[in-house]
Amino acid sequence: MSTITPQLVSLDEDLGADKAAVLRSLSARFVAEGRAVDADALFAAAWAREETDATGLPGGIAIPHAKSATVTQASLAFARLDPAVDFGSFDGPSDIVFMIAAPDTAAEEHLAVLSTLARHLMDDDFLAALRAAKDADEAVAVVRAAIGEDGGEGASAPAAPSAATAAPTAARPSAAGVDGLQIDGRPARVVAVTACATGIAHTYMAADALAAAAKKAGVEFAVEPQGSSGFDRFDADTIAQADAVVFATDVDVREPQRFAGKPVVRRSVKAGIEHADALIRSAVEAAADPRADRVGGSAEAASAPAQKESPGARVKRVLLTGVSYMIPFVAGGGLLIALGFLFGGFDITENAQDIVLGNALWNLPDGGLLTYLGAVFFTIGNISMGFLVAALAGYIAFAIADRPGIAPGFVAGSVAVLMSAGFIGGIVGGVLAGIAAWWLGSLRVPRWLRGLMPVVIIPLLGSIVASGLMILFLGWPIAALMNAMTDGLNGLAASGLIVVVGIVLGLMMCFDLGGPVNKVAYAFAVAGLGAASESNSVPYLIMAAVMTAGMVPPLGMALASTILAPKAFTAPERENGKAAWLLGLSFISEGAIPFAAADPLRVIPASMLGGAVTGGLSMLFSVGSRAPHGGLFVAFAIDPIWGFAVALLAGTVVTGLAVVALKRFGRRADAVAPEAALVTA
Repeated sequence: MSTITPQLVSLDEDLGADKAAVLRSLSARFVAEGRAVDADALFAAAWAREETDATGLPGGIAIPHAKSATVTQASLAFARLDPAVDFGSFDGPSDIVFMIAAPDTAAEEHLAVLSTLARHLMDDDFLAALRAAKDADEAVAVVRAAIGEDGGEGASAPAAPSAATAAPTAARPSAAGVDGLQIDGRPARVVAVTACATGIAHTYMAADALAAAAKKAGVEFAVEPQGSSGFDRFDADTIAQADAVVFATDVDVREPQRFAGKPVVRRSVKAGIEHADALIRSAVEAAADPRADRVGGSAEAASAPAQKESPGARVKRVLLTGVSYMIPFVAGGGLLIALGFLFGGFDITENAQDIVLGNALWNLPDGGLLTYLGAVFFTIGNISMGFLVAALAGYIAFAIADRPGIAPGFVAGSVAVLMSAGFIGGIVGGVLAGIAAWWLGSLRVPRWLRGLMPVVIIPLLGSIVASGLMILFLGWPIAALMNAMTDGLNGLAASGLIVVVGIVLGLMMCFDLGGPVNKVAYAFAVAGLGAASESNSVPYLIMAAVMTAGMVPPLGMALASTILAPKAFTAPERENGKAAWLLGLSFISEGAIPFAAADPLRVIPASMLGGAVTGGLSMLFSVGSRAPHGGLFVAFAIDPIWGFAVALLAGTVVTGLAVVALKRFGRRADAVAPEAALVTA
């Protein structure tokens, strides 16, 4: 099937007074042509992209685009608008609109076709041919020639390199430094990275605009478009010879450490299209300015999008980076511990290490093969879980200072464990290590010392600073705080108020579905397992409440979208609902994110209500979990299992009924103002 057909073309039609109306009309055409399933879902995805950054470009062009599960084939819709509509370009409304729709699992060759079209939009002859097209068939022929679907290139659509092979793109200087952009009597050398949120259109348009600007200015230039269809990395020599770097990106630069130490200019990808000349000039000026911003050892500093990151967003990103790298230790280690209990019984904790060190497959302990395997699984899992706080601290430091921060962070996290400072100590130690490593990496040192900085100097001094502060000043008060929290929970349990703790933890687990609040509650529960014993079962109760409540959001959405009220959900949501059953049973709260992203004002409150019910009931029934992960699949490590089942079922039903009720309550408002509802979602 062709990427574009005459039925997807609209010439000189009034599609509405604003861009939302145009997007709705084009979304409906994709559905009518069988290229998408749900026009509302496609519109919502395209609108979300517009909310991130307007897609209007200079010259009367707009290129809205979306990747969505509702799209069945990568396709283009073209509209020549009369009257033109404002898509957010600084030079006025757009009359040439291409809407790109791609499946969220689009193949690289399909994305390359779409990206090739985007590059042609920088060509005046191609745009002139579209504006002169007499009918839909002629417009389709122009586009097909541009993207190579007619077997050749037409005169009206000059060839452009495909997206799959276009990176990095080089531009050689024109005669003798037209604007005098030279360094030491030679043309300046600039490299650039371009990347947009979807990696389809703006990524490649910015690359071509910067290449054209560099050629005009007489600058030696190479660009690496990091798009959805893949990218070719610069070779090391290209980066080494560059005088400066331009990051025209809206998302993180991939492998930013390659550019460490280079003067850098950071702007949005749209600025790379609209103000390419200024970006090239700024890069050359930065190369000659010893005070200019440079790509440090920090991945964060290297890859930061042009939009200024707020302090809150930065803290959130740093903490989530640490938690996301910690989770594999939890998941793998927790399941291994659960297998240890399954094979060796719950008393395997008492002698697992002795069994592993004193026995082998040919020298089995009392209890035989199962006991031995149980001891092996438990020991490996316990070792894995022992890395939790160190990994948390190490990768928090990594988020701040990139690779040089990892070693000081791991050491500071291990010191936190030594001093019984728990996960709070790990967070503090990781932040200290990251800041220390970042500061050391920002120092201007002689060239001969630069190679030693990331592998010797920064790990050495960063570890001394962060771990020294933990040992001398911070470890003891944090440990006292952790002990106070544990004693407080034990007191609540003794006074019968432990149910309140369960409700609070349930609310936290369901508030942001895998976000920072969810992770704080989970990290607190996992860290407490190390202090659990037969005489102190509170950590087991907390772990059970947290895990059971975290299972509720995806299960509640699955129940509502597949059984209770399928018609209240879109077709993609109903498909997601089928998968959410397994995700929920596996304790993967993120299974509810597709629902929350589409309708947060209904899904999140309903999830929190069900989570609070489950957390409270879990505590009320004194449900304990010896495994930190696995959901239903570690049921053998949960006791009493009937309490677990009742609490989970109750929360799931409450969430399912609540979200259906909220959707029906809001239906009239949706019918009156569907535009507002979709924008809010």
